[in-house]
Amino acid sequence: MAINVTLEELLEAGAHFGHQVKRWNPKMSPFIYGKQDGVHVFDLVKTREALLAALEVLKDYKKQGKVVLFVGTKNQAREIVKKVAEEVGCPYVVERWLGGTLTNFEQIRRTVRRLQDLKKKVTGGEFENYTKKEKLGIAQDIDKMQRSFGGITSLEKLPDLLFIIDTHKENTAVREANYVGVKTMGIVDSNSDPEIITWPIPMNDDSNKSIELVMELVRQVLTVKSKGKSKK
Repeated sequence: MAINVTLEELLEAGAHFGHQVKRWNPKMSPFIYGKQDGVHVFDLVKTREALLAALEVLKDYKKQGKVVLFVGTKNQAREIVKKVAEEVGCPYVVERWLGGTLTNFEQIRRTVRRLQDLKKKVTGGEFENYTKKEKLGIAQDIDKMQRSFGGITSLEKLPDLLFIIDTHKENTAVREANYVGVKTMGIVDSNSDPEIITWPIPMNDDSNKSIELVMELVRQVLTVKSKGKSKK
C-alpha cells in the first residue's frame, strides 16, 4: 500500500506555520516560503517531499528489521507518540529524556533489568513477608523507574534510528545520537537546526494536528505487512 499525504492535508493540519520570525534559525531558510503576521510559513511542497522521503526510509528500516526509538516528551506529542509506538512495537521515550540514555547505554540497561527483576519478584510474591512500609518503598521505586524507563524495556541494544518530535526541545537526545552514530529523523520547526538531523521534516512541531498527521502516516508505514506472507 502506497503511503501518501497531500498539500491540502498538510495545510489543514497547520503544518505550514513556523515560529515567530525573531526566533528562527537561518539554516531553515531553504524550507521557508515567506512570512505571515510575524510568523514564518513553510513551503509545504518541500515539507511534503521531506516527509514522504522520511516515510520511505522508515519503510526500508522496517523491512531490514532495524530498531526505531521514538522520542516525544512535549505535551502535544506524548500521548500520540506512546500510542503509535506501542501499536507498532517500538521503544519510546515520552517522559523527560535522561542524559546518558544513548551515551551511557549499559548503565541504562542495568537499571531496566533491575526494573524488570523487581516487577518479576512482585508478581512472584517474593515481597509478601515485607512490611507495609517496605512494600510501599518498592512500589514507589517501580513506579518511578516505570515512568522513566518503561518505554525502553525492549531496547536490548542501541537503536538504529531516533524519530523525534521537536528536535529543538530534544536537543540532548539529538546530540547523544550524533555522538554514538545513531541516525536521526524528526519534525524540525523554524527555530531548529536541520543540519544536525539525518532526515529533517520541516514543519510545525507545536500543532496537535500536524503531529497526529505525521504519526498516523508513521503508523501506517510501520504496520504494513510484508508482501509474500500467506493470506489466511
